[in-house]
Amino acid sequence: MENQNGILPVHSGKTSSSYGLQRRKMVKYMGASVALLAVGTACEKDDNNNDGVNLGSGDVGILNYAYALEQLEAAFYEKVVSSPYSGISALELEYMTDLRNHEVAHREFFKMAITAAAPTMIIPALEVDFSSINFTSRDSVLGAAKAFEDLGVTAYNGAGQLISTSGNGPTYLALAGKIVSVEARHAALIADLISNGSFAATTDANGLDMARTPAQVLAIADTYIVTKINASNLPS
Repeated sequence: MENQNGILPVHSGKTSSSYGLQRRKMVKYMGASVALLAVGTACEKDDNNNDGVNLGSGDVGILNYAYALEQLEAAFYEKVVSSPYSGISALELEYMTDLRNHEVAHREFFKMAITAAAPTMIIPALEVDFSSINFTSRDSVLGAAKAFEDLGVTAYNGAGQLISTSGNGPTYLALAGKIVSVEARHAALIADLISNGSFAATTDANGLDMARTPAQVLAIADTYIVTKINASNLPS
């Protein structure tokens, strides 16, 4: 059912008190996924240079790349919820809380999967810098949220073609597809909050969502990530 603003809620009716239960269910789900991730992760991380945190190579490198982006999004929404912008309504705070929970779940999904499959290859927690965002301003927060969500959608779209077609590649691609569909819903919600009745506008002339390469995405994300990231070994 639509709310009074004509916005379709993204939440499932669960409050933040059920967040811990949701995460425990995710851990259980991860059991099967990790078993698949653990097979065929023989690619090695190139640590022969000090040019930033190395994402690694092959499919695990792509997983680290996604993990880095989810860290950024989760940190942003954690900040939004912990210090809501001026005049935020109860409904919008509920939306922001739901988005935070989704992004934290995505972050923890990748962290657990990579740790279980290739613990020596997982990147560390990244240091972020949101000083360019005015968290007291609705316009500033929603503008940043739209930028992050649109970036996430285009990042997953661009990374999909870099995942291998053999081994566990199809499994990784299926998981990425499930996550990018959620990110697209986030983007549409934020766009609607900015301008009622609108939706995410990252489509091309054919009505298809745009895609960005890891280099393009990281160049944009660099504004908010203090930790230097080395993506030189990612598939291309």
